[in-house]
Amino acid sequence: MRGLDLSWRLFGVWRRNLIVYRRIWKVNFLVPLFEPLFYLAAFGVGLSGLVGAVHHAGEEISYIRFIAPALLATAIMFNAFFETTYASFVRMYYQKTFDAMLATPLSLNEVITAEIVWGATKSMLAAAIILLVIATLGLVNSPLALLVVPLAFLGGLAFGSAGMFFTGITPSIDMFNLPIFLFVTPLFLFSGTFFPVSGLPLWGQALALFSPLYHLVELTRLLTLGKMEAHPLLSLGYLTGFALVFYFLSLKTMRRRLIK
Repeated sequence: MRGLDLSWRLFGVWRRNLIVYRRIWKVNFLVPLFEPLFYLAAFGVGLSGLVGAVHHAGEEISYIRFIAPALLATAIMFNAFFETTYASFVRMYYQKTFDAMLATPLSLNEVITAEIVWGATKSMLAAAIILLVIATLGLVNSPLALLVVPLAFLGGLAFGSAGMFFTGITPSIDMFNLPIFLFVTPLFLFSGTFFPVSGLPLWGQALALFSPLYHLVELTRLLTLGKMEAHPLLSLGYLTGFALVFYFLSLKTMRRRLIK
């Protein structure tokens, strides 16, 4: 892609990250395997007796069935966002990996794009593992659930681009507490993850429409349960637009940071 200065060389960066990942794959495998089990045990089993059934998209479903797709969606967000913030910052600032790459024919856009694509790949791998877990537990109703894997890649691109944007403007690794507190935590809590957005006041429902995680959660529920509150095309369009906007913002901020 001439306008963006991209070529197939970017997959060399992606492959480098894959090789590093494979060295500690057992640790990386355990987190998405056991994390949903812990959440389902704590919230699904512990709270389901108190909450009972949840009204979602015109249907009554159990609380554990309600939160299972949301936990999958939040794992997609966390994997991509943390990969392109903390992990990318370490590669850029402490390991000087970006400097070494930029001394080769790789362009800056190729390095940044490869980092985002790698974050999306990690989200996709985590989603596949969690999907297997919740399907084994009988919390998946629809055969369309397999489409969660490509959806995870789109969600990973969206949150990976957002993470790379914050990497471009965050002065030190300690300061990542701010985007986590001001961006990730509100999304995690108020995007229909633990309670239906339809139960919020009208202003809260309107704000939820601006949350990329809300649209990812709803699409995940559609594919696993067959029901969602929002319109699927609206959610897909919003996620795609969010990914594109923050992708170009991340290229801009990272260029400003690395090219002095």
